[in-house]
Amino acid sequence: MQYQIVGDTLPAVICTLNPQESMITENGGMSWMTPNMKMETTTNGGIGKAVGRMFSGERMFQNIYTAEGGPGMIAFAASLPGCIRALEITPGHDMIVQKRGFLASERSVTLSVFWQKKFGAGLFGGEGFIMQRLSGTGVAFVEFDGYVVEYDLQKGQQLVIDTGYLAAMDATCKMDIQQVPGLKNVLFGGEGLFNTVVTGPGKVYLQTMPLNHLAAAIQPYIATGS
Repeated sequence: MQYQIVGDTLPAVICTLNPQESMITENGGMSWMTPNMKMETTTNGGIGKAVGRMFSGERMFQNIYTAEGGPGMIAFAASLPGCIRALEITPGHDMIVQKRGFLASERSVTLSVFWQKKFGAGLFGGEGFIMQRLSGTGVAFVEFDGYVVEYDLQKGQQLVIDTGYLAAMDATCKMDIQQVPGLKNVLFGGEGLFNTVVTGPGKVYLQTMPLNHLAAAIQPYIATGS
């Protein structure tokens, strides 16, 4: 499989497949393709995994597209302004991504649910109790809100992140929450009650315009009609 990511604020990834190569996307994720791409709708692992994907922000069913009778082409476009990144998934190198983050992948990549083990991190960390885990082998395409900033954290190194800006991280990283210190800071600082703390080792991907921030920015214009 070869791919090209095109576009700036509204990108798409165009994948060229060899005969019998397959791609997986959530139901409705395909944007355009050549006629020889055969689609198969499946739970991809049974009803249990399908329900897990639903809780992690994806749809229960996935579509598998296979190039038949020769090379094929298929494209997947981002659903919101932002960017698309290709993540290399290998055994022992799983990725944890935000809900709604998965766009498409090679068939050898597995999408499953990732439960936050710590109650506080799940309740106040900005992504809720459930995120998505990408495992297996192959390339996965993930969409982020806005621009992406990457950090490589060493073992024990920490990064304090405002709620919603954490888009993805290596599974070797740990996520927790910490309360914003000081009553005045909480009441008047505009940063809420909690921040997310990610501890290395591993790579962290931050997004510059979380969906909830984008919604809040345009809400006044929708309400007034101007």
